Amino acid sequence: MTATAAVSTTSESRTPQQVWQRVRGVLLAVLILVVAGVAFAAVRSGDQHGRLDPRSADPYGSRALAELLKERGVSVDVVTTLDEAADATGPDTTLLVTGPNTLTAHQQRRFHDATAGSGGRTVLVSPGGSSVDRLAPGVHPEKRGPVTARAPRCELSAARSAGVADMGGIHYATDAPGATACYPDDELASLLVLPGRGAGDTVLLGSPGILHNDRLDQQGNASLALQLLGSRPHLLWYLPSLDDPSAAEGRNGGADSRDSAAGDEAGGENGLISLIPPGWLWGILQLALAAALAAIWRGRRFGPLVTEQLPVAIRASESTEGRARLYRSADARDRAAAALRADTRHLIATLLGMSAQDADSPAVLLPAVAARLGTPGSDPYALLFGPAPADDAALVLLTDQLDALEREVRTS
Repeated sequence: MTATAAVSTTSESRTPQQVWQRVRGVLLAVLILVVAGVAFAAVRSGDQHGRLDPRSADPYGSRALAELLKERGVSVDVVTTLDEAADATGPDTTLLVTGPNTLTAHQQRRFHDATAGSGGRTVLVSPGGSSVDRLAPGVHPEKRGPVTARAPRCELSAARSAGVADMGGIHYATDAPGATACYPDDELASLLVLPGRGAGDTVLLGSPGILHNDRLDQQGNASLALQLLGSRPHLLWYLPSLDDPSAAEGRNGGADSRDSAAGDEAGGENGLISLIPPGWLWGILQLALAAALAAIWRGRRFGPLVTEQLPVAIRASESTEGRARLYRSADARDRAAAALRADTRHLIATLLGMSAQDADSPAVLLPAVAARLGTPGSDPYALLFGPAPADDAALVLLTDQLDALEREVRTS
């Protein structure tokens, strides 16, 4: 049983050391790519902050607009929690909300209650779905349209002064008294101003385009953005955060929880992708490209079959060398040893006048070999039926010993 198990070993039965030697190069290359991609993404995301961030010089950031506002004497402060935003509202403050759709239903109601009587200006960037019902009651988002150069076509002084601007995105309809609809498309406004209590008002921007760094110098975008955000001496730039403690409030299975789920489904225009910093997106893209190139490099080479005229007779030495190289490239010492032992057993069986079936039976072959050699205590079992050699040196030694055994049987 031991002999049969040793012979049946195949080249696929690799040791952990052999597997590690074959894959360590590929694993090292993958590790280098991952580390480089993560480092590059971390550096880029750390520099750019994110979309509509007044500290970001990214094309979709708003650093240029923030700097222009500061030059005109408007203080710009960044907040990331609802409590900070609600506490800083007042008649001399403009509150810009960059992601109203990311707020929960409970946060949206709290925000509306805090700003309704503040007397300041509230600017909502691309609110949609049920978030509009909570943040700007009486307004209905009707459709989405392309962001393109549009004429104001309204009596709002800021819009008339700015003229043509890049507007579009979500379009709104309302029947609220005193509302001003600007930059329309099919009579639906992409900029809507709702009067509030006292001198306060709420501005709905259908698209954030006029706030981006890469669009600020086009059309009348800079003029419109500066007038909308610079009408008060203080600007509060609210960047909603997913780790805001107020986001967990109201999620107890009641009406707020159900409304929040509905709002996330109906009003999540920004989506999860917009919450990922641009640097990480570039890092993921580069890793995907590197993985594709590695797959092409390590994959099959596709192409037409090429015919080759082989010689009529191939020398035995060439066949032996070619087969030996294949065994060596695959680290198949077990297969090579099994082939050498099988050939030696069959040759010895022929010399002893035995059949091919007897050559593979230790119980039949070994006594005949011992009787032929006549050497007391000799045991050729380890040579003819032993385990696979542990390394190349042991394989060479086994080959020499098999040759010696064959010569001894032949000459005895």
